[in-house]
This record gives sequence, C-alpha cells and structure tokens, in this order.
Amino acid sequence: MISDWNNRERCVVLGEYLVENGATVRSAARAFGVSKSTVHKDVTQNLKAVNKGLYLEVQALLLKNKRERHLRGGEATRLKYEKSAGR
Repeated sequence: MISDWNNRERCVVLGEYLVENGATVRSAARAFGVSKSTVHKDVTQNLKAVNKGLYLEVQALLLKNKRERHLRGGEATRLKYEKSAGR
C-alpha cells in the first residue's frame, strides 16, 4: 500500500501518476487509497524538494485542472439529475 512508502517515494509516484494520466487530486487519492490532503501536500510541497522538473509538470496540470473544474462540476450535476429523472 502506498501509505507504507516513505514521503519521498510517495510524492514522486503520485506526481508521475497525475502527469501520466492527466488525473485530478481527487482521482489520484482514490486510486492510491490516501486522502486528498495527502496527495495535495505531497505534490505541492514535498515534491518540490525531491524532483523539481516533475513538480513543475504537476503544477501546470493542477492549474489546468483548476481552470476546468467548473466544467467537471457541471457535468457531474447534469448526470446526477439525468439519473434521478430515470433517463
């Protein structure tokens, strides 16, 4: 399990997962069985000291996700109401 790894290993694995999959913090947390707070702290604070290049890639992805979050939220709401309407 990822929580058994040390912080240096974990932040690199999480950062690579985010970049390779274009994932969100929430989806990475779900995939690795850790909290959103752990993922966010690892990739925004710990990763910078471990792998600066990967850190910069992750920051670009997080910024992109932040700019697009209203689209994902709107889609989730639409699907929720379609499901409750029995479509």
